Amino acid sequence: MQGQDLVPFARIAMALVAQRGALFPWVPVFLGAGIGGYFCWLVEPGWGVQAAIGFAALCAGGLALRVGPAVSPLFWALALIACGELLAAARTHWVAAPVLHYRYYGPVQGRVIAIDRSGSDAMRLTLDNVVLRDHAPDRTPERVRVALHGDRRWHRPMPGEVVILTAHLSPPSGPAEPGGFDFQRHAWFQRIGGVGYTRTPVLLLEPRRAGVPLVAARLALSDRVQAALPGETGAFAAALMTGDRSAIGQDMLWDLRRANLAHLLAISGLHMGLVAGFVFASIRVLLALVPTVGLRVPAKKIAAIGALAVAAGYLALSGGNVATERAFVMVAVFLMAVVFDHRALSLRAVAVAAVAVLLIRPESLLSPGFQMSFAATTALVFVFGRIRDSGRMAGRGIWRPVLAVCLSSAVAGAATAPFAAAHFNQIAVLGLPANLLSVPLMGVLVIPAALLAALLMPLGAETPVLWLMGLGLDWILGVAHVVAARDDAVRMVHSPDWVVLPVFALGALLVVLWRGRFNWIGLAPMGIALLLWARTDRPDLLVAENGTLAGIMTEKGRALSKERGSGFVAGIWLENDGDAAPQPVAARRWADGTPFQVESGKRATDGAGCDEGGWLISNKLIEQDLPCRVFDPALLRRTGAVAVYFTEQGPRIVTARQLAGDRPWKSRKAQ
Repeated sequence: MQGQDLVPFARIAMALVAQRGALFPWVPVFLGAGIGGYFCWLVEPGWGVQAAIGFAALCAGGLALRVGPAVSPLFWALALIACGELLAAARTHWVAAPVLHYRYYGPVQGRVIAIDRSGSDAMRLTLDNVVLRDHAPDRTPERVRVALHGDRRWHRPMPGEVVILTAHLSPPSGPAEPGGFDFQRHAWFQRIGGVGYTRTPVLLLEPRRAGVPLVAARLALSDRVQAALPGETGAFAAALMTGDRSAIGQDMLWDLRRANLAHLLAISGLHMGLVAGFVFASIRVLLALVPTVGLRVPAKKIAAIGALAVAAGYLALSGGNVATERAFVMVAVFLMAVVFDHRALSLRAVAVAAVAVLLIRPESLLSPGFQMSFAATTALVFVFGRIRDSGRMAGRGIWRPVLAVCLSSAVAGAATAPFAAAHFNQIAVLGLPANLLSVPLMGVLVIPAALLAALLMPLGAETPVLWLMGLGLDWILGVAHVVAARDDAVRMVHSPDWVVLPVFALGALLVVLWRGRFNWIGLAPMGIALLLWARTDRPDLLVAENGTLAGIMTEKGRALSKERGSGFVAGIWLENDGDAAPQPVAARRWADGTPFQVESGKRATDGAGCDEGGWLISNKLIEQDLPCRVFDPALLRRTGAVAVYFTEQGPRIVTARQLAGDRPWKSRKAQ
């Protein structure tokens, strides 16, 4: 009997032994599992808990070194999970910075470190070295972000300048609905302790100091590009070459998103790969043109080092945002594999890149950029690796690269589609043809022209090359506008439950990483995840954390309590419902005689007319006892946004505080 009990364990041991040599790609998976587990805590684990986890990691690692190869992978997995948890906790406390706990109105002084645009298409500044009136340095946020809604004729802010303005600031807001995107957590890791807006001019206090040549070069390059290519084309070109997206309007961004081409704006893996690939190929061709040199030097390694140097320069010039850093790490790993005579396009190389990114920024695991970029890269390496090993690449002559481009776009699109749908609530139905019409032009014309233009700028001879680059960008923008104008370009989907993406990713990783025919067992969890997604219920009632907006689910979709104001929250609710209706249309669904009474602004009262069994949502403090259920600022400060599910047993109330817990990034305002 005991022998029969050991049979399953023996089979597991044999299966693990069969994976020897293919286990390293699982390292970022288990490291990521530990990081994800840390963010699932409802209460910040104390030092005692962290010490216990660290001790468990040491014990698991020690046992992994002592036991046989059949069991050691299990202990290494436990050690990596524990290390991931410790890594995320250390990063959380490392980036800790003061956060505002109340609304502030007054003078704000700071140095401009980033310029972008808000969701309302307003220019937005991120400031550090912040000074606030009547705030001690240890209580002042390290960074604040301010949208500019006032008159900007007085001064055009530039990175590196010290500016002063009068602004309304508040703590970063919590999730728009329970379980939704947590901006407080996002702002914490960016060290942003206050967000707001100004309607007054921005005044220059100190000019940009000398000694920041990269900032000056970036700004000069952006200005010259936009001077040579005005309008949307110049804004697109500046974003590609310098990472400056301050001129990108919301209309243009909207069209690119509907066509699934918005990834071309961010300097990510595609751009970094195209730049490095073009430089790598160019150096190899130049060396081959001189046979006496090409035959005597390791041309491939020299080309890889040259491409790495250019990629590093591109990273520095672009400002080094998170997506660009991640792309550079991935490209650097591939190029260094070439230098050290390893196979560049391998799952091991992808795993090294993923580990490096998680070690630097463990919180990036939760971002759509990390998930989508590594999903696409892993799928591409897996598919093309299978084709390479089989030796049966379809097509001959000129059709071979054409088929490769079509296949790569299809594979990358399929791999990223579930993550894009979960995070952005839409499936770009026409995304594949739009990418097939655009991405090849990026590699053939746009990126080479951008590199050549940058080289010619010191000579003042970049205009003809930028004109050629502009032709390619005009074509891409034309494709985006045509596709976005179609009603069937996008299909909206509702947000899945939080467990869906981890289960789906686990199944996909089993398919890709497990060696042997049983890897297709991973299709089972992928199918389960999609089934769970389809059965995810949306809340019957949603209440905003400030009490100014409510939304009731009806047969026609969610009905909103007002057609203007709280537009950001209203947009998120409708997107998460998979509803493409604008706020005014959703507001017209609100029926008279509903038991839900919403009072905000000047219409807010003390709850007059609140009947027994009704619901009152107000942004004014209700001090008297009422017969109805009340959601006022006193309650909402403790709960955050509220979701209500009406069941046969009665209403089930879920709050943002319930799901998000009590973590360092939760401000006192939300508590």
